[in-house]
Amino acid sequence: MSRTWERKVRRNTNQINKNRKKQGGPSFKPAGTQSDRFVGRSFIAPILLLLFIAMYVLLAQMDPQFKFDTLLGVTIGCYVFLAVVFFLRRPYITIGKNYVQTRKLTGDKRLGAEAIKTIRVQPGYVSIEPQKGSSWAFSRVFHRYPTDEISTRLEQFAKENGITYEQK
Repeated sequence: MSRTWERKVRRNTNQINKNRKKQGGPSFKPAGTQSDRFVGRSFIAPILLLLFIAMYVLLAQMDPQFKFDTLLGVTIGCYVFLAVVFFLRRPYITIGKNYVQTRKLTGDKRLGAEAIKTIRVQPGYVSIEPQKGSSWAFSRVFHRYPTDEISTRLEQFAKENGITYEQK
């Protein structure tokens, strides 16, 4: 399907959904856009940030000339805010018909089925290796992903798109 046609379909779908919402009906979702989204929870980075700021304050207080000033308070507040942002900004993996999408530190990243070389699955760990670039790793320990559900959906995705699927 061409891009202009996809845009027309998306625009018409949005218009139909607005009308259905006004009338109180359920929204329409085309069959081609069905995707599964698995959400994790990031807690390691926020804990490390809070430990870092605690260590910073502890070491600063050991200095006899230490004086708690406004700049130190702002720094502590910024680190705590960053830890809260990392905690609330939940990592996810979306598996569509012919793509895989996730959130990285620099933003949302998307891989088409043709750009994926292999999918490796281990207990508690899923790895997607693209043709170019570094592999994407999804871990139950680090980001609290439901790796069992992800692995079954990725196995189906690999069969549909002819991608190598390795299970250890």
